[in-house]
Amino acid sequence: MENTKDLTEHSSRSERKRRDSFGMFDGYDSCSEDTSSSSSSDESEEEIAPLPSSLPIIKNNGQVYTYPDGKSGMATCEMCGMVGVRDAFYSKTKRFCSVSCSRSYSSNSKKASILARLQVTGKPPTKKAKVLQKQPLVAKLAAYAQYQATLQNQVKTKTAAVPVEGFSWGNYITSNNLTAAPVTCFKHAPMGTCWGDISEGVRVEVLNTDCSLPTKVFWIAGIVKLAGYNALLRYEGFENDSSVDFWCNVCGSDIRPVGWCATSGKPLVPPRTIQHKYTNWKAFLVKRLTGAKTLPPDFSQKVSESMQYPFKPSMRVEVVDKTHLCRTRVAVVDSVIGGRLRLVYEESEDKTDDFWCHMYSPLIHHIGWSRSIGHRFKRSDIAKKQDGHYDAPPHLFAKVKEVDPSGEWFKEGMKLEAIDPLNLSAICVATIRKVLADGYLMIGIDGSEAADGSDWFCYHATSPSIFPVGFCEINAIELTPPRGYAKLPFKWFDYLRETDSIAAPVKLFNKEVPNHGFHIRMKLEAVDLMEPRLVCVATVTRIIHRLLRIHFDGWEEEYDQWVDCESPDLYPVGWCQLTGYQLQPPAPQMTSLQLKEELLDGEEYNFLQGASDQESNGSASYYIKQEP
Repeated sequence: MENTKDLTEHSSRSERKRRDSFGMFDGYDSCSEDTSSSSSSDESEEEIAPLPSSLPIIKNNGQVYTYPDGKSGMATCEMCGMVGVRDAFYSKTKRFCSVSCSRSYSSNSKKASILARLQVTGKPPTKKAKVLQKQPLVAKLAAYAQYQATLQNQVKTKTAAVPVEGFSWGNYITSNNLTAAPVTCFKHAPMGTCWGDISEGVRVEVLNTDCSLPTKVFWIAGIVKLAGYNALLRYEGFENDSSVDFWCNVCGSDIRPVGWCATSGKPLVPPRTIQHKYTNWKAFLVKRLTGAKTLPPDFSQKVSESMQYPFKPSMRVEVVDKTHLCRTRVAVVDSVIGGRLRLVYEESEDKTDDFWCHMYSPLIHHIGWSRSIGHRFKRSDIAKKQDGHYDAPPHLFAKVKEVDPSGEWFKEGMKLEAIDPLNLSAICVATIRKVLADGYLMIGIDGSEAADGSDWFCYHATSPSIFPVGFCEINAIELTPPRGYAKLPFKWFDYLRETDSIAAPVKLFNKEVPNHGFHIRMKLEAVDLMEPRLVCVATVTRIIHRLLRIHFDGWEEEYDQWVDCESPDLYPVGWCQLTGYQLQPPAPQMTSLQLKEELLDGEEYNFLQGASDQESNGSASYYIKQEP
């Protein structure tokens, strides 16, 4: 694990007495008097959090949005045409209303982009006038949720996704001399805890494809390179000749331990290319295999057992409401792929209102969890459980570390730094808005909170997604200040004094840093948490203690995401192939300027009126993400 350098210019401050495993000093804890109190009482869906008197509000069509300076600052999304508050828009450029629109604009072809705009406006754009949109002003969450639903429906009904069979992890790793994170980094993945001594040099028995015999025959190969579950294999006898090396998933059915052919009555036949090299192949193998390692005899059984998942279709759970992060809803498990759950909200009649997450995700809980800790909950309109649906047993869910809030503990109004769940590339100035039971906290991002608290989000006190005041400064991470905050560069001491607030004590945060095994530039497969049905080719670009910066290959850095090293949304290379999940390959290398020129060139748009699904998607040189 790589630690960044402490900021030396701050190390001499007298307020900070010592470092802990965060690389933090104590010293922000008592900037002002503590006047807030904790609360863990139940809150119904209808209760509204009081609006701070210092924050002016904007009202439009029943929506209430707080904005620090009281100015509207309008903007129009360049993808879907949504009109809204500029500072509620995604990314630094504020060109898009949500990450969905931003990604779609970058990845879709000219025709697909125009088609998406047609869905909103009903007529094609012109070169001089951009999309005309008369949608009402909405809050960030509403805009995000609305377009996410539109995009999901468009993917299902309007577009034919570009095939991804052309992507090969083996070619990608070999041609770029890349390194993948080892399987042992992913304890939640199949074989993550029982990978054992599988490494380069291990011998296995595999199908011999360099043979002209009419029946299947096998030969022994050695692992030349490991990349997650995938191994680059070389047939015994080729020595330093890599001309017929090939990649194979170690956990697949094509790889067996040495000795399997003998016990199964399968023939071992040397590859045709090297048959002439030796007259006594048996003696050659005895010499080569003496002292060599192979897979355990029960390896395939362990693989099978590690891919058994306790969650089953028709189980009911409580899961975060993707349109209002402050509350949970009842959802039903629709399908399970590799431990990832497709959850359908119980009120969705056509089963299209869904949410993807891993079975160990902190976003799902057993039925009754919200009531037990005082979390807001959206009551279902369905009077009783549908036939065949049943509550998932509580013991199936991930356990959180027990905490003792009886002593010094988090309190309402305390300041901290937190990963923004709506923009996972940013760590923001945040405030504890409510203290729930069992160590759970409701947190809001300063400067961009809805008046009714509908964009508060729940983190546990031990969550690796919250940090003490000063964490970003000490670890050279850019901290996102409150929207509209004019006194830049942002200084925590000044802000705490101006807001008459205190920082949450450093000692209350989770300081455990496991020996995770990740290194910078390692490859892996990672969930795009802004579109959680997608698993993408990704790279670790930065490591801060247990925090990983995940970059999605082919995409701009603004789509990077901060993720914990033990996140169940990270997987070894080859996980998608092993589980049958759809892997999203790297996006094609095309600049935003090139895309804009493509979109605004002189072609006529009338072809869209009768275009087929394939035509409306553009050519295969453009990449559109697919559902698994």
